[in-house]
Amino acid sequence: MADIPSATKFSSLGALNQALMEAAPFAKSAGRIILGSGPVNAPIAFVGEQPGDQEDIQGAPFVGPAGKLLDEAMSDAGIDRRQCYVTNAVKQFNYVQRGKKRLHQKPRNDVIVHYRWWLELELDLVAPTVTVALGSTALFALSRRHLSVMANRGPLELLGRKGYATVHPSAILRIPDREARHQARRAFVADLKKIDALSRTGKGGS
Repeated sequence: MADIPSATKFSSLGALNQALMEAAPFAKSAGRIILGSGPVNAPIAFVGEQPGDQEDIQGAPFVGPAGKLLDEAMSDAGIDRRQCYVTNAVKQFNYVQRGKKRLHQKPRNDVIVHYRWWLELELDLVAPTVTVALGSTALFALSRRHLSVMANRGPLELLGRKGYATVHPSAILRIPDREARHQARRAFVADLKKIDALSRTGKGGS
C-alpha cells in the first residue's frame, strides 16, 4: 500500500507502532490494529496468527481463551510471560459476521504478506533470543514459505535468527476428545520447556 513508509528507519518500537497505528488498515472490514506487548530484548517472542474477538475488544494480544491456555502452559513450563514478547503475524481480527457473533476467518495470504513487513521490523526492534511461530500462519509469515507445522515442529531458523515452530494454543482448544486434548497440551508444554532452554543459550542462528 502507498501509505507504508517502506524507506523509513525506525529508532524504537514505539515509533514503529505509532506508524502502524497511523497507516490505513489493510482490511477495512476487519477489527482494529492490535499491537504486540512485552519488553524489548525479551528472551522469547511468541508470534500468533491474528487477534481474536476478545483481543479486538480488549486491545491486547493473547487475552482470550487461547491466551489463557498459553499463560497456563507457560507457567507449567516455568516461563514468566511478563518477560516475554507476544504479538501476531496479522495485526487485525479478520472475521465473518453471523448475527451478533463475529466468527474467526483465517487471514488471506495477501493480508499475511502485507503485515509481514511490520512484523519483521517489530522483531528487529524487539530482538528476541528465540522467535516462536505459533501455528501455520505465523510459520508462513516468519519463514516466507508454506510449511507444515507438524513436519517442522521444533527448532529452525526464522528471519535469520533462532526460532521454534509449534502449534497455536487455539488448535489445542479445538480438539474434541478430552484425552487427546490433554496429550496435545502436554506436548505443547514440552515444546515451551525446550524453547525456554533454547532462549538461555544466547542470540544467533539455530
